[in-house]
Amino acid sequence: MEVVGLWRYPVKSLQGERLDAASVEADGVAGDRRWGLRDQRTGRILTARRRPELLGASASYDGDAPVITLPDGATVVGPGTRTDSRLSEWLGSPVSLVSSLGALAGRAEYFEDATDDTSPAVEWTMPADRYVDTAPILVLTTVSLRTAAGHYPRGTWDPRRFRANILIGLDGEGWVEDSWVGHPILLGAVTLVPSQPCVRCTMVTRSQPGLDADVEIFRTLARHHRGLFGVWSDVVAPGRLAVGDRGSQPAPVL
Repeated sequence: MEVVGLWRYPVKSLQGERLDAASVEADGVAGDRRWGLRDQRTGRILTARRRPELLGASASYDGDAPVITLPDGATVVGPGTRTDSRLSEWLGSPVSLVSSLGALAGRAEYFEDATDDTSPAVEWTMPADRYVDTAPILVLTTVSLRTAAGHYPRGTWDPRRFRANILIGLDGEGWVEDSWVGHPILLGAVTLVPSQPCVRCTMVTRSQPGLDADVEIFRTLARHHRGLFGVWSDVVAPGRLAVGDRGSQPAPVL
């Protein structure tokens, strides 16, 4: 059991950063989803569920300041009037770059039918202090990626589609993460406890640089695994985590 991928996403629904090492804090990977683009008309945080073009931009950090690289290669740094103006011009509607720290819990929307962008929109509220969907850390394994690919070999099962924080390399087949819920996972100096499987949505179908749109990705997960893929996890013991760190699986449930 080995950590083979680490990611953080400084700005909600934008492309993130692949890391060699990260500090895992009590509420998630340092810097992960600390920022979002707020619709100035509705107050909601935008996501690529409703605005798929968000995946065409990327975000990183310069110190503590988020740096957003737009699809045309232009960059904006940190919050402020100039940033908001440039982002609003790009998206064609008034938005602001906002921090999740100390803010009210973010509200966002998803489509009722993950394969139909004309279906009704449903609003949900994210946890406080980070613009995460459900829990601080999303964990995925190479086992589940192989299993899903076996059901739909023509699909591109690139980990970037699924926006996990941690990708764990394991041998075998099956949806192994399901059996981890409620049991600790030791990864290097970090201990996580998966709290629930991740219910997937239209995000996994969206196009992004190097990946075409593909609704069959979601349909495959819905047919073969009730739309679940990976596990949301809580941090029990924070610490430094690096690619190559070894870990141990939970004991089998008897």
